[in-house]
Amino acid sequence: MNVFKEFFELPAEDKAGIYSEDLKRPCRLYTSSSNYDHENVHLWRDNLRHPCHPLEDCIKIWPLKPTRYREIVATYSIEAKKLGLRILELLSEGLGLGSGFFGDKLSDSLLLSVNHYPPCPDPSLTLGVSRHCDPNLLTILHQGDVYGLQVFKDGEWIGVEPLHNAFVVNIGHQLQIISNNKLKSAEHRAVTNSRVARTTVAFFINPSDDCVIEPDKSLIDTDESPAYKPFQFKEFLLNYSSLMGNPEKCLEPFELHA
Repeated sequence: MNVFKEFFELPAEDKAGIYSEDLKRPCRLYTSSSNYDHENVHLWRDNLRHPCHPLEDCIKIWPLKPTRYREIVATYSIEAKKLGLRILELLSEGLGLGSGFFGDKLSDSLLLSVNHYPPCPDPSLTLGVSRHCDPNLLTILHQGDVYGLQVFKDGEWIGVEPLHNAFVVNIGHQLQIISNNKLKSAEHRAVTNSRVARTTVAFFINPSDDCVIEPDKSLIDTDESPAYKPFQFKEFLLNYSSLMGNPEKCLEPFELHA
C-alpha cells in the first residue's frame, strides 16, 4: 500500500509518461473513467491499471518509479493470484463443480487496478467510483484504512468498514453467469471525503478474451432454463465499457428469456 501511495505522490512529470486515455494501452494512468469525454459527471479519482500475468512479460511495462514498485508489486500480485485461485477452488467445491473448474482460461488474466481519491472539496457533488458490479470473475480488494466503499442492499447504500489487513472479495458478473444466478454480483460504489486521501488496490481475476462464458449445465435445475446465452468474454467487456458499467443494462444483451 505504501508503494502505491508513493506512486501517486510522485511529481506530475514522473507520471506523465504513463498517463493515457487510450483504452488499448495495457499500462496506463487516467482520471475519472475510461470514457472521460462522454461522462455526465466526472469522478473524483485517478486510476492506475496494468496486467499482472504472465508476470515476466507484464512487468516490463510497469511504472519505473518508485524504484521498488516492480519488485514489491510483482511479489504481491503472485500472492494475490494464489489467494484468488484458492477462493475460486472453494467456490467451485461449494457449487459442486469439482476441483480445477475455474483453472486455465476462466482465470487466465490478472489485472491490477489502483484507485487514488484525493480529498474532495465537496463530496456531495461527485463520487469516487459510480455504482457498478464488477465485470470479471472475482475481485480481491484492499481498501486501506479510510472509509469509502459502499454496497447496495435492500434498497440502501451500506458502508463497508475498512478492516486492517483484510480483503474485500467481490463476486463478478462472470461468476453470476456461470452459476446461473445462484451467486450474485454485488452492486457497489465509492464515496469521497473532504479530509484525507484514500488509496485502494484491487486485483481482477478475469477469463481470457476468447474464453466462452455460459451457465454450467450441472447448475441448471431440471425445472429451470439457462439464464444466459454463450458469449466470449471480450464481447461482454465491450458491451460493459460502452454502457459504462450500468448494472441494470450490461447483462441484458446476454440474457435468455423464457
